[in-house]
Parts: sequence; C-alpha cells; structure tokens
Amino acid sequence: MSDLKAQIQGIRDAFNQALGQVEGLKGLEELRNHYLGRKRGIIKDLLTDLRSAPKELRPELGQAVNRLKQAVEAGLSEKLEALKSNVSSSKEDGIDLTLPGIAPELGSLHPLNIVNRDLIRIFERMGYEVAGASEIETDFYNFEALGLTKDHPARDMQDTFYVSDEVVLRTHTSNVQIHLMQEKKPPFKAIMPGRVYRKDADITHSPMFHQVEGLVVGEDITFTDLKGTLEHFLKKLFGSDTKMRLRPSYFPFTEPSAEVDVTCIMCGGKGCRVCKNSGWLEILGAGMVDPVVFQNVGYDPETVSGFAFGLGVERVAMLKYGISDIRMFFDNDLRFLSQFN
Repeated sequence: MSDLKAQIQGIRDAFNQALGQVEGLKGLEELRNHYLGRKRGIIKDLLTDLRSAPKELRPELGQAVNRLKQAVEAGLSEKLEALKSNVSSSKEDGIDLTLPGIAPELGSLHPLNIVNRDLIRIFERMGYEVAGASEIETDFYNFEALGLTKDHPARDMQDTFYVSDEVVLRTHTSNVQIHLMQEKKPPFKAIMPGRVYRKDADITHSPMFHQVEGLVVGEDITFTDLKGTLEHFLKKLFGSDTKMRLRPSYFPFTEPSAEVDVTCIMCGGKGCRVCKNSGWLEILGAGMVDPVVFQNVGYDPETVSGFAFGLGVERVAMLKYGISDIRMFFDNDLRFLSQFN
C-alpha cells in the first residue's frame, strides 16, 4: 500500500511540475491526455492497478486516486483560464494568438534575371570574364571609338537619349568593349551584360532593355572561331538539337557581319506561326571586329584580330517562355511573375 501511495504522490508532483511548464493551449491539451486520457491516461492506469490491491485497502486507495484526479482536473482548469486571459489581453493589443499563422509569399527570380544568369553561366564555363561600365556614357565611348563619327549615317539606327551634346544613355554595352580594350592587352575574352536605352517602345521594344555582348581579341582569331563559339553557346542555351545558320548583314563596328538564326524552339524547325513557317528564328548579331575599332583603342590591326557578338536578353526570354509582349516583363504583375517560381 505504501508503494502505491508513494506512486500517487510522485504522479502529483510530476503533474504540478509539468503544468508549470505549459505555455500554450496545445501543450495543455497534451498534458490533459497524458493524465486523464480514457485509453492510456496515467490515472486510468492507476484505477486499473487498484483491481490487484487487497480488498480491505481498495477504498482508501480509491479515494487517494480520486483526490489526485480532482487535483489534476482543477490544475488543468485553472491553467486554461490563465491561458485564455493571456489570449484576451493579446487580442486587445491587436494580436489574436488563436488565429492560424499567415505564411509569407515566397518570391522568385524575375524571368529576365533567370535568362541573364543562364547566359552568363554558359560563357563563364567557356572561360569568359564578366565586365561592366557606366550606363551614362560619353559620345566617344558609345559611338566615336566604335567608328561612328558624328556624321555617320549608322547613328540613325539607334534612337538615342542624350543627357547633353557629349553625354548619352548608352545604346548598347559595346561601350564596355572600348573601356576593356583600353585597360587590357590581348589576348582576352569577355562578356558585357547590362541595361541599355533607346527611344523605342512597342510590344517587342522597350526604351530600357538588357543586352549581353561578347568580345574575343587575340592573334589569329578567325570567323571560324566565332562560328564555333556561337554554335556551342546556342546548343547550351536551347538544347543539343539546336541548329544555327549565318546570314550576311551589316553592323557599324564589325566587318564582315552576320545575323545568327536558330531553329525555331517552338516547332523544332518544322515551321509554325512564331517563326512565320520558316523554321528559323533570328537570335543575335555578330561579326569580326572592324580594324578601325582596334586603331581607336591603340591596338595594331595587323597583329591582332577578334570577334564580337550581341543579343537581347528580352528577345531570348520571349522565345524561351513564349511571351509575345515585352511590356509584360516590366508591368510587375504578380500573376505573370509567379509563373517563374
């Protein structure tokens, strides 16, 4: 009998200690089930153990167990009222602890950042460095050093935002190429990602957009090197089945120049509405660096050669994700942006 009494007292002490450590309604309910549960509660087990006690001792032991049960119930009720009082005071302060939590909405990378990151990673794995320069640039670095003198007709190809007569918002990241060649000696290869600005706005053009240009300078750099580089890059970007073709074109600071097409990523080259049933999509421009550009940065065009290329990040993103209106990238519509989580 003394053992069972000691057991009852031990249970009461353990309950009081556990009750003092409860901080919320969930913990209180767990404590209630632990002691008063109908199937596996501690007090239920004590009542079961009484069956094996001597008959003459059962009344006294039963009373002890009932007192323990009453003490447990009273302690639980008192604790419940205290917790409810705390919740009420929290509600008065504008906080209702009984409400479910509000999960924060997780953002994602912007689709242009996703594509820009992918482009940079491909070229970094090919050994290219990443270079940058100011978006507000002098006329010399944006135009003249690239062979576009003030009366050059090719300036009409780029509707420019002028800060002053000699300062512009850069119309391409080619200004970075000039800074880089003034600072470095060949050989080197680099890409120039960044924002550029032109007076142009419709469903496929934006006054502000993003470019990634590339420049390779060294001895005996050939058009074959350019072709192989772009072929590898486009297969990494759009898939190993991607085919490439070059079409003769004109760019002010490369000669010869080419437009670069890839097999339509929508139809695989079979012909569809996106590629106007041609099976090809224009993706970037490229060419061999004009000797005039080398002369303007102090390179000897007789000993060095190089190639350059450039593509619009928005153009790649529109093709990759099937987006028809460039303005969707800049509207900040969460319904659109959340698709890229």
